[in-house]
Amino acid sequence: MDKNSGHVNNPLWTRDFTIITLGSVVSMLGSTLSGFAMSLLVLDYTGSTFYYAMYQVVYFVPYVIMPVLSGPFLDRFSRRRTIYTLDFLTAGIYLFFAYIMHAGLLNFTLLAMGTFIIGTIGSIYHVAYDSFYPLLITEGNYSKAYSIASTLETLTMVMIPLSALLYNLIGITPIFLINVVTYLTAAIFETQIKQKEEYIEQRASEDVARETKGLGRFVSDFREGMEYLKSEKGLLFITVYFVFSSMVGGAGNTLILPYFKGTYPNGEYIYMIVWGTSAAARFLGGLYHYRFKMPVEKKFAIALFVYIVINILEGTYLFLPIPMMAVFCGLTGLLGVTSYNIRISATQRYVPNEKKGRFNGAFNTLTMIGMLFGEILAGVLSVKLPIRLINMMICGIALVTAVILIGGHREDVAKIYNTQD
Repeated sequence: MDKNSGHVNNPLWTRDFTIITLGSVVSMLGSTLSGFAMSLLVLDYTGSTFYYAMYQVVYFVPYVIMPVLSGPFLDRFSRRRTIYTLDFLTAGIYLFFAYIMHAGLLNFTLLAMGTFIIGTIGSIYHVAYDSFYPLLITEGNYSKAYSIASTLETLTMVMIPLSALLYNLIGITPIFLINVVTYLTAAIFETQIKQKEEYIEQRASEDVARETKGLGRFVSDFREGMEYLKSEKGLLFITVYFVFSSMVGGAGNTLILPYFKGTYPNGEYIYMIVWGTSAAARFLGGLYHYRFKMPVEKKFAIALFVYIVINILEGTYLFLPIPMMAVFCGLTGLLGVTSYNIRISATQRYVPNEKKGRFNGAFNTLTMIGMLFGEILAGVLSVKLPIRLINMMICGIALVTAVILIGGHREDVAKIYNTQD
């Protein structure tokens, strides 16, 4: 890989890019801290892998519905305003959670309702953020920008061991209060972004020309988004593969932490050590991709290799001794950041700004359907089958789809992947 081939004169660290990066890091730190603590709370409260799976389902159901509904809205209205408004709202939700826990009013119904609301906010936020972030990247810096995003997201994983430690020492209420502060800070940062959103005026002009209003306008936007995805075969095959890849992630959300807690004494700490190698590898991989450009003509081949190997590693590592588990997870992290960098930078560069909301909404909805299905399937199968076998079976399905959908449609996918920043 050539360090100099990606040299550009445009600066990446503009004022707006710096603000969005700092704001997202702060919110991710709080989100990771509270998210893992919530998982431990649910496991302790219910004592059941099945109910833990249902908690995951309640959180991710909005991710199936809301992205595809919010995508057309976010191609027409301010994504920046949506982002900071949702962060302010999330801070308020966590403040309410802190009060519930402090007052001793927790029950499963309130937990499920709050989880659903947070999932709804998060599902809309991700589409808004994914569609707004590329507007802040200067020409020629897509790979660098997404390497930074991946690296910083991985860095926030240090919050997982801290989350477990704080959860066991002081309980979850102070963790919720920390989250209030982080989301408020992020929202304040985001209000200072000045990037113009020219696509809003473009969409308004199209509305005048088509004379569409209200529900008819939304239906038209939704139909256009689906037609765009179907017309772009490369984007379609990439999206469908990631539906199956997300199914693996969903199964992992349901199975892996309960497996470690049920197999080893203090299993949550072993889980953190094993998966800590993945986080460390992702961090180092992100730094590498920030400095070095992948050969343009080899991006497709690299991506296909990564998809195949990751599914093999994730499907087999639970059968290994703990040190080898850590090695396999480290390799998964290193390959995973490479996969992310190729896919996200290529697709966000390829999709026009005025269609990003609808594409990201459709992509997030479809991949969340895959994740949700993986969580439900894993939860149901866990009643009868060993966790390690379920994990291997689902990874095997994703491996086959990588070969068929990505490997079998090289020309369409390579048109998107094998492009320069």
